[in-house]
Amino acid sequence: MTAPEALPLPVDNPFAAVWETPFGLPPFAVIKPEHITPAFEAALAKHKSEIAAISDDPAVPEFANVIEALERSGRALSRVGGVFYNLAGADTNEALQAIEREMSPVTSRHWSAIMMDPALFARVDAVFAKRENLGLDAEQKRLLERTYRGFVRSGAQLGPEEKKRLAAINERLAGLGTQFSQNVLKDEASYALVLDDEAKLAGVPPFLRAAMAHAAGDRGHDGKHAVTLSRSIIEPFLTFSTRRELREEAFVAWSKRGENGGETDNRAIVSEMVALRAEKAKLLGFETFAHFKLDDSMAKTPENVRGLLELVWKPAKARAAKEAADLALLAQEEGENGPIRPWDWRHYAEKVRQKTYALDEAVLKPYLQLDRIIAAAFDTAGKLFGLTFEEKRDLAGYHPDVRVFEVRDAGGRHIGLFLGDYFARASKRSGAWMSAYRGQRKLGGEVRPIIVNVCNFAKPAAGKPALLSIDDARTLFHEFGHALHGLLSDVTYGSLAGTSVSRDFVELPSQLYEHWFLTREVMQAYCLHAETGEPIPEGLIDKIKKAQTFNQGFATVEYTSSALVDLAFHSLKDPATVDPLAFEAAELERIGMPAEIIMRHRTPHFTHVFSGDGYSAGYYSYLWSEVMDADAFNAFIEAGDVFAADVAAKLQRFIYSAGDTRDPAEAYTLFRGRLPTPDALLEKRGLAA
Repeated sequence: MTAPEALPLPVDNPFAAVWETPFGLPPFAVIKPEHITPAFEAALAKHKSEIAAISDDPAVPEFANVIEALERSGRALSRVGGVFYNLAGADTNEALQAIEREMSPVTSRHWSAIMMDPALFARVDAVFAKRENLGLDAEQKRLLERTYRGFVRSGAQLGPEEKKRLAAINERLAGLGTQFSQNVLKDEASYALVLDDEAKLAGVPPFLRAAMAHAAGDRGHDGKHAVTLSRSIIEPFLTFSTRRELREEAFVAWSKRGENGGETDNRAIVSEMVALRAEKAKLLGFETFAHFKLDDSMAKTPENVRGLLELVWKPAKARAAKEAADLALLAQEEGENGPIRPWDWRHYAEKVRQKTYALDEAVLKPYLQLDRIIAAAFDTAGKLFGLTFEEKRDLAGYHPDVRVFEVRDAGGRHIGLFLGDYFARASKRSGAWMSAYRGQRKLGGEVRPIIVNVCNFAKPAAGKPALLSIDDARTLFHEFGHALHGLLSDVTYGSLAGTSVSRDFVELPSQLYEHWFLTREVMQAYCLHAETGEPIPEGLIDKIKKAQTFNQGFATVEYTSSALVDLAFHSLKDPATVDPLAFEAAELERIGMPAEIIMRHRTPHFTHVFSGDGYSAGYYSYLWSEVMDADAFNAFIEAGDVFAADVAAKLQRFIYSAGDTRDPAEAYTLFRGRLPTPDALLEKRGLAA
């Protein structure tokens, strides 16, 4: 019997066979772009035949022959997709991008046909109708409920013409989302502000000069320095450069990704996507796309989301106004009498921070070595969950920068593989994320996950340590929190595993994990000076803690404005002719956006929302989860130990290992004993009255 993931392909195609590699790690060295399309085509055909066997089965529909059969199907497709989509995001090229454009509508058609198949849904519906009499355990009930709901939300109950239209919408949206993402990547990869004389580097500290020299060399400008649109370079340049005209030039390029005219301009794509999403929601019986998306979330309704966003918006805007006044005062003292502009904010904010807290980013950075922060994230997981991490230098990742670690539990049992891909490069999309090459499941035998974290930190000069900012270090802990959510997963059914939870719950494990980085216990042990090896001084830790709410008006305004604009776009009932930039401007004017700040993600490059369906009408999720993470960490504070074993055990059982086996509100209540209120969030951000 052929293994479910093997495909009928020529033997030189790696997807033809079961991978006999250590831990089943994809054999990246032999996977070529020309292997992908044939593998996709074969995997889609195989999945189609597996689905036909389920829908055409003459036996009475039961949980095993319908719901579990669906769980067993598509394993070859998952393997191909797991490799391809990860490579397309983290190490792409023109060949992979062409395949992505070709396959996105094909895979959309494939899934629409499955989810709208009348015979298949009739069998799912029959099992769901007798769910109370099947003797199912809690996880099986949850899987049945989520499967049924997934079919309904995908149009299974629509008439033939509505199904046809919905499938066409889905296919078009898939293609548009792919194009949006590729356009942003092209704008980011093609831009470099090359600086070729010393005067243009005024104010730039050594760590940033080194990163800019490396970036220039990568782009063929040896001996020069380049400002790129990677956050790990553009943000510190905006912070430290004393050349205002260069800060403005770089900032404008950063803020205008996706709206520069020509083939990479995303404005028409946004307009069409917003209209198609609204039409899709109406077909499915919802007032707006926001109502559709939020119906399957913790928040439930746009009104609940808007309520939370506006709860923080008013105090955040007031705080930002005070911060802007402080920046303007300092600028005037330095002879700059004009208003603070967006490209000035980070520059003067750093000076105010130094003046107020004697906290200098350039002094702090040598204590934040990448390798030490990785070790801190691993050690924290060891103290909380008993995990160990062993680097497997003999295992090759998909790029020379990728590091591979085996993860084991306290008893030595293999938990999974963790891949770390930390440095920025032109072939990688911006941002930071966690993904899976293989998810966890137990159905049909134990399968442990292969998880990857992808970041975009500035690569150092050869032989020098990579140095992070505080924000970079928190990002590393954040993404590792997601990784642990995947690695610790301990469920039977793969579709409920790991991060397969509602969008506004998935950020809880990641945002909660950030808290441990800033504990005294972690910083004293792992923040060692890159040159002297001395641990970070107590006084510097105190300054970091005191400065935690510094600039939170700015941070909250740039984030919340993005979430409010996302919600506004997807609350439109008839957006057929929306002009994205005019609509963005009108919404920002409505909420009173401060002129000194722009959205964290302006609409033409808002990949969270328009590169696929992920965070559409869902960018609020970070704040929703923050309500929980601020309260959840307090459980450890109340226990008097940030590594309290009993609290950590409950956290692992009900949050990190449980996947989507329970309703998120129930899972949180089992961990904490109650649902949270926004009080801890407001306190954490320094916005409490």
